[in-house]
Amino acid sequence: MKFADFISTASIKAELKAKTKEQAIEELVQCLLESGEIDAEQRDDIVAAIMKREELGSTGIGRGVAVPHTKHPSVQKLVGTVGVSEEGVDFDSLDGERVQLFFLLISPPERPGDHLRALENISRQLRDETFCRFLKQSKSAEDITQLLQEADDNQFATG
Repeated sequence: MKFADFISTASIKAELKAKTKEQAIEELVQCLLESGEIDAEQRDDIVAAIMKREELGSTGIGRGVAVPHTKHPSVQKLVGTVGVSEEGVDFDSLDGERVQLFFLLISPPERPGDHLRALENISRQLRDETFCRFLKQSKSAEDITQLLQEADDNQFATG
């Protein structure tokens, strides 16, 4: 699975304003709403579902990265977005570091395989220090989109 299979490029946010975990999740979900990927009446329920998932354990996986995600019946296909916070957000990460890179995923409950493949793709690409460094330095959605395309083309693949 490639980023192009699930990342909504119209919803990518290069300059997150959020200061807290919940604000970051709300901001990214709002980006998906504004790009037409989710329905307005489902926004709050999706945010609540992601926050409930966070209660099980932070999706702040370390090294300045978080992958908040949930399964939700309102989506017909796996959809995701990317956000970058220059200052970083306290996300209760496993290593205690502030999070700068966010990959938010929402998938239909009946498609767990897609959800897992997307998470695997994200974690594989994020093992590449160069990819992470370039993403954290991105100043526009276009920069982020280009980096995701390069990752899809295996220009960063580390195995």
